[in-house]
Amino acid sequence: MSIVLIRSAILYFVVIFSVRLMGKRQLGELQPSELVITILVSNIATLPLEDSNIPLTVGITPIIALVCLEVIMSLVTLKFPRVRCIISGRPKIIISEGKIDRQVMKDLRYSIDDLMTALRANGVFSVEDVQYAVVETTGSISVLKKPQFDTPTCSDIGLSKCGSDPQQIVITDGKVLDKALQKLGLTSDWLKNVLTAEKLRPKEVFLMTADSDGQYNIVDKKEQKI
Repeated sequence: MSIVLIRSAILYFVVIFSVRLMGKRQLGELQPSELVITILVSNIATLPLEDSNIPLTVGITPIIALVCLEVIMSLVTLKFPRVRCIISGRPKIIISEGKIDRQVMKDLRYSIDDLMTALRANGVFSVEDVQYAVVETTGSISVLKKPQFDTPTCSDIGLSKCGSDPQQIVITDGKVLDKALQKLGLTSDWLKNVLTAEKLRPKEVFLMTADSDGQYNIVDKKEQKI
């Protein structure tokens, strides 16, 4: 049993390392070639786990070889656009000037339900609201709404400045995150003054977020929002 656990742990870390080596996108939406590699890696990793008589190297070696192949192919597709098109395909315009291209839907084997599901994922619940939509090579859809249905920007309503970067966590479960404070341009003295004003100590704070303008939000460990 201990041998099986050790083999499982080794393969676990090998697969994690392999996925990380292939890039961040592996953790989100995959290109066709990346999906194939991911499936193959997962299948190969199970072989030494199912049969303890199979040497561990039989599982690790092809995994590393496949990852190296994927890295090489990524470099090749970056340098040669034509190869990239062959491997990953091209984005397809599925809606243009508010009109659905039925031929593209047929080529992609997209049903109306598939299209509406993708539009809803983009916050659109009516095809009439869409000016332009593209099916990306990952299978996701990028949507541009018609001007009258789009969310107004700061320039649209005449504001020269509209908000700042989102707040970041500066205290989590009583622990002060000094790097987050430095990134926001805030000091430990500022934090001390805020906590003093709120009559709290760091260890009494469950969560505190702040932005570069000094705006903050605190949730104490009594789950009372200050």
